[in-house]
Amino acid sequence: MRLMMVLVLAGAAMAEQMPRDNGYRGIWYYNQPTKDKYVYKYSGGFATYPQQQSPIAIYSAKAGKTFFCYGGSTAGKQELLHMVSYFDHKTKTVPRPVVLVNKKTGDAHDNPVLAMDGAGHLWVFSNAHGTSRDSFVWRSDRPYDIDGWTLVKTTNFSYGHPRWVDRKGFFFLHTLYENGGRSLYWNTSADGVQWGEPSLLARMDLGHYQITAHDGARTATVFNYHPKPQGLNARTNLYYLETSDLGRTWKSADGRVVTPPLREVATPALVHDYAAEKKLVYLKNVEFGLDGRPVILFLTSKGWEPGPGSGPQEWKTARWNGKGWDIRGVTTSDHNYDFGSLYLEATGAWRIIAPTDPGPQPFMTGGDMVMWLSKDAGRRWTRVKQLTRAERFNHTYARKPVNAHPEFYALWADGDTHGPSESGLYFTDREGTGVWRLPVKMDGDVGRPVVVK
Repeated sequence: MRLMMVLVLAGAAMAEQMPRDNGYRGIWYYNQPTKDKYVYKYSGGFATYPQQQSPIAIYSAKAGKTFFCYGGSTAGKQELLHMVSYFDHKTKTVPRPVVLVNKKTGDAHDNPVLAMDGAGHLWVFSNAHGTSRDSFVWRSDRPYDIDGWTLVKTTNFSYGHPRWVDRKGFFFLHTLYENGGRSLYWNTSADGVQWGEPSLLARMDLGHYQITAHDGARTATVFNYHPKPQGLNARTNLYYLETSDLGRTWKSADGRVVTPPLREVATPALVHDYAAEKKLVYLKNVEFGLDGRPVILFLTSKGWEPGPGSGPQEWKTARWNGKGWDIRGVTTSDHNYDFGSLYLEATGAWRIIAPTDPGPQPFMTGGDMVMWLSKDAGRRWTRVKQLTRAERFNHTYARKPVNAHPEFYALWADGDTHGPSESGLYFTDREGTGVWRLPVKMDGDVGRPVVVK
């Protein structure tokens, strides 16, 4: 029977003052032991993982704060906590983070995502990795405030992409695990409480991962596909669709109407056939440029296994030029799960913040964060500066806030890729003038991030 994302009122749907933690500790996570010197397919500090769900941070000019959520951990134990906090741009401080829920797992795929409605209420969508655990929808009791929360819904979904569209309500792209794979769905709600039945967007072979971009009512989804019989370790191809009416109409980049669900590998949504080149595709980020045209940041490689045999990991952009997709190289790195974010700025500059340097643990997840800049729409890239010079742990999963403020431009975590470790959370500004670590232990109600570079 097909799993339905039926959002029903939870029995405990009532306002509650949530506990606060005494510092910022990220979750450590690993996936798929490799039984070689690289230990795992991927691993490390994954507080801001995974790439196939967003956003985790939103800047509010009215509040003067960047709100964010992340995967935290209980003290001395890798048990996932869903955390919410903010950076106050006036005081340059952070409060003790709020603990929304203990997910009773060490699986960072359960990490939360964030939305903000038109009145300023914060919404946290607590994901679940598959169907074995519940998902939750939370609403802050007051606008621009993280003290009190109401559990609005208990349900099941994975890899959520919630978005509030003014005067229309929520548009929610997400994944449901069904029929041995991952199906892409969307759903809508006028108020976040009552939801319609989810609609299937795409299911080719064993499914997909997706990333999204938004501009007003316009939403883009970019996805790969997992071919039979290999599945996700053979992820390939690049697809693009967009809608401006909350899913009633879907179009390819050239304006052709595409009727979901997409089930065939050959479709007008196809950006590039990487399966024909025998290359894997790892999605990073998608954004709309000043001209309204989408730009996709992604990585290709020759294999899923960590180590030099799968390289080079090639960072690329794909930009819609009005007639076709311009695909260009940016740089290379040494791991498929090196993750960074793309910024298409008001000046016309393109910026990337990503762990493209090997760091202290080469050929493992992440590395040292580097800032890249292009002033000619991605034709040429300049390495601006190395942001971190880590001595022990790799840094990874640099995430871009919605409406990113220049003082809080990317948020990420670090961790030991060889085994369980502590994990800190970091952010940088737009120019890369510094990297700050959020306080690991706080004695008071507020703390000041510590400069590490």
